[in-house]
This record gives sequence, structure tokens and C-alpha cells, in this order.
Amino acid sequence: MAVVDPSAVAAPSRVRTGLGALAVAGMASLGAGAVHATAIGAHNEHPQAARVFVAVAALQLGWGAVALVRSSRWLAAAGVLLQSVLLGGWVVAKTAGLPVDGMEAAESVQTADALAAALAALSLVAALAVLATGRRDGPPSSVSATWGLLVAALTLPGMLSAGGHSHAGSHDHDVAATTPGAVATGTDDHHADGSTHADGSAHDDALAVVEAAPAAGPAVVAPKPYDPTQPIDLGGVPGVTPEQQARAENLIAVTLLRLPKFADPAVAEAAGYRSIGDGLTGHEHYINWSLINDDVVLDPDQPESLVYEVRPGQPKKLVSAMFMLPEGQTLDTVPDIGGPLTQWHIHDDLCFTDDPLAPRVAGVTAVGGSCRPPLRKLAPVPMIHVWITPHACGPFAALEGVGAGQVKPGEVQLCDHAHGA
Repeated sequence: MAVVDPSAVAAPSRVRTGLGALAVAGMASLGAGAVHATAIGAHNEHPQAARVFVAVAALQLGWGAVALVRSSRWLAAAGVLLQSVLLGGWVVAKTAGLPVDGMEAAESVQTADALAAALAALSLVAALAVLATGRRDGPPSSVSATWGLLVAALTLPGMLSAGGHSHAGSHDHDVAATTPGAVATGTDDHHADGSTHADGSAHDDALAVVEAAPAAGPAVVAPKPYDPTQPIDLGGVPGVTPEQQARAENLIAVTLLRLPKFADPAVAEAAGYRSIGDGLTGHEHYINWSLINDDVVLDPDQPESLVYEVRPGQPKKLVSAMFMLPEGQTLDTVPDIGGPLTQWHIHDDLCFTDDPLAPRVAGVTAVGGSCRPPLRKLAPVPMIHVWITPHACGPFAALEGVGAGQVKPGEVQLCDHAHGA
């Protein structure tokens, strides 16, 4: 019988049973890149800022993809450099601003960018571990699964929140001059509180707001940012008539007075409002479906929708009413509230659950597209926000990114920098 020399037998190669440290760094970088890619649309009104987000997303996605299939110290060093530079840029953007149009002013930390920064930091730490120890072996598969779940748990909320990211700046631009006024239908039927019946009938109201506005013509003083704690002044915007300014200020005033009765979501639910399940975006809409097709619109005593700000570890905060017109109305038949100050929008890309009483958002589709059953699209009725808290795009701002909705063809999505906070 032949005797085999043990020394002549090659040792079996070590088989990776899990995810190496550099692959963890790659996964985290992919997550951060995905969040930044989602945020591109929220900055499309500032091309320079959008290009910055494109570059950051491309770098993080590209390096992350390579790090998943390659493992070397030079690649780890490149990852450390990349994430360090990007994290440093994030800190500067949040504390002092960047020399980029749309990013000049410091911004508060929001959910999306905080999660993206956390993923970049995780990628940095994992890449540093490779440089420090040289270890590229994978941990047990159960640990690998934990890393994957952690990255997914940070990435998915970040992508959802990035679509609704609010970026305030120190711009002094007027409202987009390309935004034409909406077609007026029954504009003389608005009451002092901003509400109206669909049939044009009036009702008495204890609140009397004087519909006085500055004389038409160029503004003598600079427009004032919208501050709900101060007297409302929406002057200083070219193309706005005294009547339009008065109607817009009127609607804000009565909404500020009456909407806070819904500050507690439990009170709203008792009144028939139900969440549509979009809290992961940072703003959660509660809709009273029974009010959409009634004969009253623009009434803050019974708004069709309430918007709450959602932040981790904090109670929901009421920030806006969203008034909705009855089914059958279009962006061509909306009432003129404030001319260039105000803009209606629709949502023609959301898929809802097939619940006749409280449908919830469960997916998105292309504008004009269809939803895969059992999900369904709802009639895209015109709607408009009235914010009772400061907003970067003024008191009538639509949500940004995936929550922005669609405006009338030929119009540009309105951002009222003249009165933005």
C-alpha cells in the first residue's frame, strides 16, 4: 500500500463563510449612495446642487460595488479617503454651507442626510479596520446577515425621507416667474376665513379679516419670510394683485387659528381622519375621505387632509393642512387663491390599498400609469398645502421629491423663496 507524504498534500484553501470587512464597507457605501441618488430629484430646482448629488451618488455606488467583489488594502485606503472627504463635506454643509447654488446656507440635520452620513461613517470604520488589521476574512454567516439587515434598515428609510427632503437657503429669488395664475372659478365666493361652498353659497363667520393689501406696483421693501408667529405679510412679489394677496393671507390667518385643534393625531382620528401610511417620508398625511366630495373646500374647520411631521423619538407634529377639491375637478378648474403665490398640484403616481374606508399608500407607478392589482390608483384631485409652520418654499409649498406631486403642464413647481423660511 502506498504511503502518502502529508507534506506533499496541499492545504485546502480557506473558504469564506461570511462577509469580509471591506464588503461591509461596500454595502454601507452602496446604501449611502442610494440615499444620495434618491435626493437628486429634491434638488432639481438648483442644477449645481443636483450635480453634486449625482457625483456623490456615483462615487459611493461605484466604490461600493467594487468593494463587494474585490478585497485589497489599496481599495480600503481609497474607501477611507472617499468617505472621509464626503463626511467632511457633510459637516461643512450643515454648519457653514457650501459654495454651490442651493447649498450656500447651513441646513439643519434631517433624517435622510443623517442616515446617509451614518452609512458613510460605517463604511469608513469598516475600511479602516481592513487597513489596521489586514483582516479580510468573513465573520460567521449569521453576523453577515446582521450587517446586511443593519444597512437595509438605514438605507430604506433614508431613501424614502430623501424624497421629501427640505432644503432651506438664503436665496432672495422671487416666486418662479414662469408660474401662470390658475383659472379662476368662483373666486368671488371666498369667505373671510378662506373657505367656500362648491355651489358658491355664503355662510356667516365670526372671524372678520380685513381684505386690505398693499397698492399694486413694485415692492418698496424686501419681502418678509413667512413666520406664523408674526403678522402675515405676503407682499413684495411681482404679478400678485392686492385681492390675491389678501385672499392668500386670509386663508393662512384662519388656518393658523383653527387647524391646531387637530394637533393631537388621536383627536384627528376621532374626527374621521386616517393615516395613508407615508410616515417614513418624514411627513404623514391623514385624510378624512368623507370630506373630499362634500360641497365645502378651503375650510380649516374641516380640511380634507392633515399633515404631521414625523421624527424618530418625537411625537407627531401638526404642520400643514392639505385642502383637496372634489373628484371631477382638474388643475384647469381650481379657484385662484393667490395668483403666483399659490399653486395646486395632483398625485397621479400613487398606488393605494383596495380599502374602501381607509386606503393607504403601498407603491408608486409612472405618472399616468396603472397599479398592479390588488393596488389601485385614486382619482387625482387637485390639492394645495397651507403650512402653519415655517417652510423653505413658503406657506403654500408642496412637498418635494417623491412627495411633490405633479403641477399643471407648462408650469414649474413653485418654491416661494421670497417668503421661504
